Amino acid sequence: MRIAVAGLHTECSTYNPVIAREADFRVLRGPAMLKDGYFDFLTHFPAEFITILHARAIAGGPVEQALYQRWKREILEGLKAAMPLDGVYLAMHGAMFVETMFDAEGDFIAAVRETVGPDVIIATSYDLHGNISQKIIDNLDIFSTYRTAPHIDVADTMRRAVTMLVRAISTGVRPGLVWAPVPVLLPGERTSTQDEPARSFYAQLHQVEEPTGIWDASFQIGYVWADEPRSTACAVITGTDRSAMERAASDLAGDYWDLREKFVFGMETGSIEECVARAVASPTTPVVLAESGDNPTGGGVGDRAEMLAALMQAGATDTIFAGIADAAATEAAYAAGVGGHVSLTIGARLDPSSRPAKVDGTVAFLLETDDNRLREAVLRIGGIDLVVTTRRRPFHNIADFTRLGLDPHSARIIAVKSGYLSPELGPIANPGLMALSPGVVDQFVERTERLHTPRPGFPFDRDFDYTPQPRASARFR
Repeated sequence: MRIAVAGLHTECSTYNPVIAREADFRVLRGPAMLKDGYFDFLTHFPAEFITILHARAIAGGPVEQALYQRWKREILEGLKAAMPLDGVYLAMHGAMFVETMFDAEGDFIAAVRETVGPDVIIATSYDLHGNISQKIIDNLDIFSTYRTAPHIDVADTMRRAVTMLVRAISTGVRPGLVWAPVPVLLPGERTSTQDEPARSFYAQLHQVEEPTGIWDASFQIGYVWADEPRSTACAVITGTDRSAMERAASDLAGDYWDLREKFVFGMETGSIEECVARAVASPTTPVVLAESGDNPTGGGVGDRAEMLAALMQAGATDTIFAGIADAAATEAAYAAGVGGHVSLTIGARLDPSSRPAKVDGTVAFLLETDDNRLREAVLRIGGIDLVVTTRRRPFHNIADFTRLGLDPHSARIIAVKSGYLSPELGPIANPGLMALSPGVVDQFVERTERLHTPRPGFPFDRDFDYTPQPRASARFR
């Protein structure tokens, strides 16, 4: 069996003013995809995989229109060259927004379907913070999404989607999709599967699946910082028994609707000033302080300096702040050299709605790299070790710190631009605090402008009723 593999994987806040360009993506082409750890699981399947292109980036702003069109054209040409095909596997995120284009995944998946024709089976894997439309559903045969947030089941989900694809091709049994939108759109920080009620809700998804009629039960939280007509939660069921699938989709959608008021933040929260005060006064350490409104992995810009200013004002000591994306400040640190003095204005170069911070400090560390785009520096500002970077990036793993000569375990405060804490930072947090800070991924989603998001919808509206209405894909119908 011949299966083509491709995908465009990113998450885009429509409130983020910074356009995502080619340099922001990790791009793999052809055989290099199978040699990469992200796709090496494919070698365990009894199939010939024709790998075309996969572009992946951390969350950010809208994708450049010309770049999207170029990659889309390259993938479609690769599919034509690979024909005949039995199947296509698309490794996606599901929350891509292209300049001025709503439903970018719908446009991309429909183009793939048109290229390969109606007989080729198309499977996709998604992030549970992706958004779905009828156009997406109508052009797919198989769908599976993550069941954990933070995402620790990425590989399992990709493998699940390909397993179903191989099953369908080898048996000749063609599955279809049924979905049920739910008018609820909440941030991931209120729906983490580490906390109730999301933990129990997702733990029971596998109980819906049975070996004949229902192959996969998935549920999309949706991506709340995309003001798009498709932005909503939904259940998506893959299988062959339409009536059973409709019941399953309806039950999951109804259960989620009934839980909507119970989703709360899994960490102690407050304003920047409140969280900084608690962190400085904490008798236990290390305090992991998450600046949620500027979280790069949620779509934040990553260069706001309000948290830094508050830590400086509070006289924080033994503090690591990782980090602020500021190319000019990073270059100034490299120019000064280790031990050199710098007097800088940091932040607010990408997000014009934020305020910069003025700092005086010493360069404590410079990352050795031949690529200027990967430069990272540590500035010692009083009792704060501030990481500045040329590019937007998160600091979620212990190695992100130690490679810069920083030891998170010995710090009193670790400040990061994050929402819920990563699997490596969460266990060392003593305690973890989430600052509900300003930014393009504002946790107060009710105050974000909504021009295109479906209404009524919770939590923007509260006084309305909802009854699940499952919908089958056009191909299944």
